[in-house]
Amino acid sequence: MTEETQKTSKKPKEKPPKPKFNMVQNVWWMLKLSWAEQEKKVPILCFLSATLAVALNLTQLLITPVILGTVERHAPLQTLLLTILGFIVLSMFLHASSTYIGNNQLYGQVTLRSAIISRLNTKACTTSYPNLGKKDFQELMTKTNDATCGNNRATEHIWSTMQNLYKNILGFVIYLLMMSALPPVVIGVSLMTSLIGYCISKPLNNYGYKHKEELSKILDKLGYVQNNARNQSMAKDIRLFGLRPWFQEIVDKSIKAYLAYLMREQNVLVWSGIADLILTFLRNGVVYAYLINLVLNNDLSISMFLLYFSAAGSFNGWVGGILNGLLNLHKESIDISLVRECLEYPETFQIQGGEPLQIASGSPCELCLDHVSFRYPEAEKDTLTDICLTLHPGEKLAIVGLNGAGKTTLVKLLCGLLDPTQGHVLLNGRDIREYNRLDYYKLFSTVFQNFSLLAASIAVNVAQSEDEIDMVRVRNCVEKASLTEKIESLPEGYETKLNREIHLDAIMLSGGETQRLMLARALYKDTPIVILDEPTAALDPIAESELYQKYNDMTQNRSSIYISHRLASTRFCDRIVLIADGGIAEEGTHESLLQKGAVYAELFEVQSKYYREEEPANV
Repeated sequence: MTEETQKTSKKPKEKPPKPKFNMVQNVWWMLKLSWAEQEKKVPILCFLSATLAVALNLTQLLITPVILGTVERHAPLQTLLLTILGFIVLSMFLHASSTYIGNNQLYGQVTLRSAIISRLNTKACTTSYPNLGKKDFQELMTKTNDATCGNNRATEHIWSTMQNLYKNILGFVIYLLMMSALPPVVIGVSLMTSLIGYCISKPLNNYGYKHKEELSKILDKLGYVQNNARNQSMAKDIRLFGLRPWFQEIVDKSIKAYLAYLMREQNVLVWSGIADLILTFLRNGVVYAYLINLVLNNDLSISMFLLYFSAAGSFNGWVGGILNGLLNLHKESIDISLVRECLEYPETFQIQGGEPLQIASGSPCELCLDHVSFRYPEAEKDTLTDICLTLHPGEKLAIVGLNGAGKTTLVKLLCGLLDPTQGHVLLNGRDIREYNRLDYYKLFSTVFQNFSLLAASIAVNVAQSEDEIDMVRVRNCVEKASLTEKIESLPEGYETKLNREIHLDAIMLSGGETQRLMLARALYKDTPIVILDEPTAALDPIAESELYQKYNDMTQNRSSIYISHRLASTRFCDRIVLIADGGIAEEGTHESLLQKGAVYAELFEVQSKYYREEEPANV
């Protein structure tokens, strides 16, 4: 490849997208947040703390020149002692006040960051289900986690940044007034060296910020190994498949990359320090020479020399503090803008609005898929095409088909987790998009293939709540799910903890026991529509069939949908729908479909033969 070809083949570096909200808007948003969360004291304490810091700095600047000036005037000893005592008392008061306010600031700032985390968690738990599969939303969630995961992150540290910025602006104004007696050239040199130093150090000091994604990838790999090495579900695979060397290789490479990154960063910081040293020497040299000349010509006292020289040295710090404060505020504003973008991410469904929906358990509910088609984003073809299907009130409907046929997608459309690409999902004749989607979800008790165990007691996992648990109802649901004997055999019974990632004394249920617990959870919710999406996959065919039959007895007078790849398990249903090639291939009762002798009958015969062949081996 020629040099010219190499140049043309290089893609231009993409600029990061411009934040949706600017710095002023984000600062105002944080101030409004402090008011909304009843933490008005946070900005007030920041203002007071910054003012006290400047006052303390000014006191420390004046103490030596004032005492020295008192000595130069040959003031009485009593005056000298009172002056010293006055500065000591003032310094102690300012320092104590500053420390007290600083300690009380932290609690309010943590409260506000926690409020933001709570809002983000609410967004993640209630956002329209399709958003969870969108890459940009996932990236926003990841970045907002980084912006809220510690005291030094943008959502909390911005208060310290604003406080320091105000402190530096106030200090700059006061010191500029103090230095106004000096020639403009001295002030100009101080300003120029400060600005030049800032321009040199800015790109150097920003090295870490510019390369934070590189560092994040390294740390993510280390975190991945750490989390999986401690994961109970991975423990067997690590040992049986000998994955430890692979994990160790990732750790070694990541640590090597991390050390290389730190070395590059330190080299950059060294050059920044050298540049700052040279500029400081130049500034102090000019100011020092001018002030010494005044002293030699008897135009300036020693005390005033000390005052001006100290002020000139601090003046540079105020200027640099203002510039760095604005830079840091800009960086943190970008992170806060991402948080706001995540919170305001557009909803596909009517989560906040929509018509309220209240249907009591036992009330008739008819669900209808009206010429529904659905295609996943970026997919080449529809998963489901022109589906017309009605679930009548109180009907038990089975949906069967091969893996990947679209059974779970169909159920998600009925549940309102997805909206059809074409067509309508109707509840009692009305499009479900007219209703508040969260109200619509309350119509369903569901058990999907993937489910979660809460880091809480068994009773809480069944009731899905920690408040006002109806234990009689919990026990009844557990009994119907055939799990009573297991739970009551445990030392703590229904108060036994689950999920060892949080509770070290938690127990681990088997796959079948966990699925029975999920059935008890669905029963406890007591809704007009029940959906089971292959929740009994961990059970053997006989146990699954028995449990489904028992569940049939438990769901009388309620609409039910059962999904299973084992056709014999759903023979009790009023109607069976076979999904194939993105549509409804066959429909009818178990007996009528067998008599038809088509695809359903062939699949049933294959499965029945397989189970018959397996029986002798299990005896």
